[in-house]
Amino acid sequence: MRVLVTGAAGMLGSQLLLDAPAGVEVFGTDLAPAGAREGPVFAHGGVDLGEPEEVERLLDEIAPLDAILHCAAYTAVDRAEEEPELAHRVNALAPENVAQAAQERGLFMVLVSTDFVFDGRGHEPYRPTDPKAPLGVYGRTKLEGEERSNRAHPEGLAIVRTQWLYGPRGEHFPGTMLRLASQRDELKVVDDQVGSPTSTLELSPALWDVLRKRATGIYHAACEGRASWYDFAKAILELWDDNTPVHPCGTEEFPRPAPRPAFSVLDCSDLTRLRGRALEPWRIALSNYHRAESQVRHE
Repeated sequence: MRVLVTGAAGMLGSQLLLDAPAGVEVFGTDLAPAGAREGPVFAHGGVDLGEPEEVERLLDEIAPLDAILHCAAYTAVDRAEEEPELAHRVNALAPENVAQAAQERGLFMVLVSTDFVFDGRGHEPYRPTDPKAPLGVYGRTKLEGEERSNRAHPEGLAIVRTQWLYGPRGEHFPGTMLRLASQRDELKVVDDQVGSPTSTLELSPALWDVLRKRATGIYHAACEGRASWYDFAKAILELWDDNTPVHPCGTEEFPRPAPRPAFSVLDCSDLTRLRGRALEPWRIALSNYHRAESQVRHE
């Protein structure tokens, strides 16, 4: 099997390259220069997936392919409010272009999406079929990307929504908390936004399972359980043996350009049935990530 991973220099895409199953020849593309990563082959650097011609040329260059894992996204939630056209190009038009090219070539495609398609006003975990009502530009463009991709390739597309990602590469909440803890005497973290912290070490194998099974439709993929950002921060500092005091506060104390869903826990039961197992509970996943990070530091 030959698989293309878009957004391959990012937090999730890079993990997907590393986790490619035996017998899979994996290629990566990103805006990073070709060859910027060692290890799995970067098929092409600097490809603008917002241009249909560039998508076609890329797929022709690395043909034959069997499937695409589309992770490329504009994820700067606050900056999206100032750059809606760019966010739309990356999150809505690019997935459509990739899906259209995949449809023409008979390639299965997995599109990674987000909990931000929901408004967060619910109180029970969101099911894939629940009404969508994104609050800001990021969520709206990601939802449009889902819809455009589904129209372009309805018989060969899986949409997988996830949330609160962190992992061995890229910028993420654990890294931010540890950096701030090293700079400040105490921390304040919001406790009125609730979701499920999700490790790329857990999500990546789940995405490969969806691709391997060619499971069309919409799935939710997040670590089990729920937490506020305050809960997540406390768990991080405890694992890293950092005694910096952390205090809960409300969202109103940290106003941001883009609104966040107050409750965005995802119901992942469909994915659990598909795989025969759930992603690990978020505290266990965080502990596994901490262990992996510690091993890297001591090698």
